[in-house]
Amino acid sequence: MFNDILVIEESELKKSQFNDLSITEMHTIEAVGMYRKKTTSEVAKELSITVGTLTTAINRLVKKNYVERIRSEDDRRVVKLGLTKKGKLLYRVHQNFHRQMIEAVLVDMGKEEATALLKALENLHLFLQEYK
Repeated sequence: MFNDILVIEESELKKSQFNDLSITEMHTIEAVGMYRKKTTSEVAKELSITVGTLTTAINRLVKKNYVERIRSEDDRRVVKLGLTKKGKLLYRVHQNFHRQMIEAVLVDMGKEEATALLKALENLHLFLQEYK
């Protein structure tokens, strides 16, 4: 199922106005996030990659105008990552796809079934976090 989701995401990405991105770049944009500026270290940790690997990806995303580096006003040595207008648009489109997927999963489910599914997914998430 996970592979199916990735294939669909990649296919939709290539058909969209964001066809200059890879799935990995799209997920990097998702990790940078929309609402809070994050350091490179925070984003790298979230993606479980090295800061060096992330820096290479961020350089590409800056050139493509999806991500921007923002210097802290308090400490000019600190650089945070944020999304550009184009990056925010992609983020919203991607979140909408996830929302549609969740709505499709929950269709015709009662409250008890949805609660059981949520608990199962939480358990899976905990397992994956511990496995890392």
